[in-house]
Amino acid sequence: MSLDGFPPFISAQLHYLINHFPDKIKVEQVLSGGKTYTGGLDRFTLLIPYCLDYIKWDIIYNAEFPLAPPDIIFGTEDEDFHPLHMTGRVGEGDLKFRNILSDWNYKDPTRLLALIQELRDRYMAYQKKRVGEVDDDRLTFEISTICSREGIEMQISSGAEKPEEVKFAVPLMDMNINKMVHGCPWRHPQKIYLQVIYPVGKKYASTPSAPRLKLMSTTELRALFTIEDVKLPSWLDGMCMAEYLPHLEESLQKQVLEAVSLIDIRRHFIEALAPLLGRPLEADPVCTSLAIYLFILSISLFNIDC
Repeated sequence: MSLDGFPPFISAQLHYLINHFPDKIKVEQVLSGGKTYTGGLDRFTLLIPYCLDYIKWDIIYNAEFPLAPPDIIFGTEDEDFHPLHMTGRVGEGDLKFRNILSDWNYKDPTRLLALIQELRDRYMAYQKKRVGEVDDDRLTFEISTICSREGIEMQISSGAEKPEEVKFAVPLMDMNINKMVHGCPWRHPQKIYLQVIYPVGKKYASTPSAPRLKLMSTTELRALFTIEDVKLPSWLDGMCMAEYLPHLEESLQKQVLEAVSLIDIRRHFIEALAPLLGRPLEADPVCTSLAIYLFILSISLFNIDC
């Protein structure tokens, strides 16, 4: 995105955040806070990836007083999220967080990134705590069996018009797909996730309903591998995630390795066409999934005397 219109110190911090955040972060609703101040834009909304969705936080600088850290307004659905008061005592994490704010240096372009990362970590702990407090035996069991898996995110959601449910985002396969693809241009790590959504059970329910399952991936990975074409294994009665995930990961790993091996096959095929058709006008240089050639047809017209 263009950072024109921001004061230099905000522009530098935003640029660093966008380019160094582990996942793709978005900036929306850019505004200027003061009616009389003409120094530029100083507030915006960040869309921060979390649990295969985005959480929206309003970031409010005061361009007239750059020495102060920005204010942050969390979403209305997270009114109980108070990152400065998440523990009863001041621990190492609390001191780190408070130091980020008290030692705010607006000339340091890394400060906004450090602040957002620390807040996101605390938000993840907040959501995990909320999910752990849900009075549902199956959810309690599921959490106990998968808590050792790295990178799992969870979130509880409810509303006036929909029942309470818990969503898990489970990263699959310990594979560095970026390194497997020669000449990979992807800036962010390419990953595949399983989204698992559990309805919060009622005590009187005799049989727990199966969770909703959906495979999801980072956007750039679709050039190599179409996640929508993968058929998920069936979820059997009484099954838990710890049983389900190994079979899914084994199947996915084979399909990803096959997709990577097909890159070289397509590349050799395109090279073999060169003596016949010449070099392609346009080709996908990474996954070689597209090659466009120009054909020139010569047509001779003959008069035939009958």
